Amino acid sequence: MIEPSKRRDAAERRDAIDVSDFVYAATGARVRRLTMPDGSHWFPAVDVCKELGHTNPQKALSDHVPEEHRESLETLTGGYGLSIPAGREWRRDLNVISLQGLIRLVQACTKPTCEPFKQWAAEVIETVQREGSYSLEEAEVQPLDPTAPVAYAMPEQVAEAIVRLEAHNLQLDEQLANAQQESLELQREMLATQKATLAVQQAMVRAMERIADRLDALALERRAPGGRLTVLPTTESLLADWRHRLSVTEDVWTVAVVIAPVLVEQGELREPLESIAARTGLPVRRVNECLRLLQKHACIRSQGAAESGAPVYVLNQA
Repeated sequence: MIEPSKRRDAAERRDAIDVSDFVYAATGARVRRLTMPDGSHWFPAVDVCKELGHTNPQKALSDHVPEEHRESLETLTGGYGLSIPAGREWRRDLNVISLQGLIRLVQACTKPTCEPFKQWAAEVIETVQREGSYSLEEAEVQPLDPTAPVAYAMPEQVAEAIVRLEAHNLQLDEQLANAQQESLELQREMLATQKATLAVQQAMVRAMERIADRLDALALERRAPGGRLTVLPTTESLLADWRHRLSVTEDVWTVAVVIAPVLVEQGELREPLESIAARTGLPVRRVNECLRLLQKHACIRSQGAAESGAPVYVLNQA
C-alpha cells in the first residue's frame, strides 16, 4: 500500500526542491500526494482543481492536461503492482495527475496566489532560452554524509511565494479564531438570554398559579347580606365543621353525608324525608330526628316547605 506523501529512501536521489513546498508555492495549498517507487508524484485532480478554482474538473483536465499526465488511481497503482491507499477518499476511479499535469493546471489558473509561481516558471524558461540551462544554487548547509545527494537552496521566487502564502494563511487562521471566539461569545449570550427567558417564564407560571388559586378562593367566597364576606364551604369542610359542633352518632353521620353535598352544591335541601330514608336505610322517623338534631346545633336551619310538602333546609351560616 502507498502512504500519501511517501518519501523515497535516502539512498535514492531526492527532489532538488521539496515537492510539498513546490506544490504549495504553485497552488497555494497543501495537496494530497502519492509518490510512486520511481519517484514520480501524482495528485488527486479534484483536490488540485478545487484549490485552483477550476469548477469543472473533467473539462479542466480535458482542456489543459494531456492523457499521458492523467490516470485513474486503480490503473496507476496497478501499473506498479501496488494496492490502493486506505480511506474512502481514495476511490478506485479517482482521477490523478502527474506533477507536470498539475503545473499545466496552474498555468491555466487565474488566481492571484498562483502568479508568483507562474512568473518564476516564465523566468526559468527565459533563462534556459537565453543561457541554455537553469540550475539551482547549492544550499549553504550540506549533508555530512559524502555519499548523500547535494542539497539545493530553494529558488528565491518560490521561497517568497511560500512566505507570502504562509503569512496569508496565518492571517486567515487569526480571522477564523476571532470569528470562532465571537461565535462562542454569541452562544454564551444566547444561553444567558435563554436562561433569563426561562426564569421569566417560570415566574409567570408561578404568578398564574397564584392567580388561579386566588380565583378558586374567590369562587368560594360570597357577600353576605350587609356586605360581609363569607366563604362557601366544601363538602369536606362542612362535615368537619359538623363533627366539631356536636357528637355525631352513626345515624346522624349517615344523614349528614347524604345531605351535605346537596347543601353545598345547590344551596338548599328540598328532598322528601322518604327519599332521604331510602338513601340512608333509616326509618323516616329517625331521619327526621337527625335533621332536628342538626338544626338544634345550628348546622342547618328550616326554610319552610316546598310546594311538594317536603321540608326545605339551608346551611346555617352567620
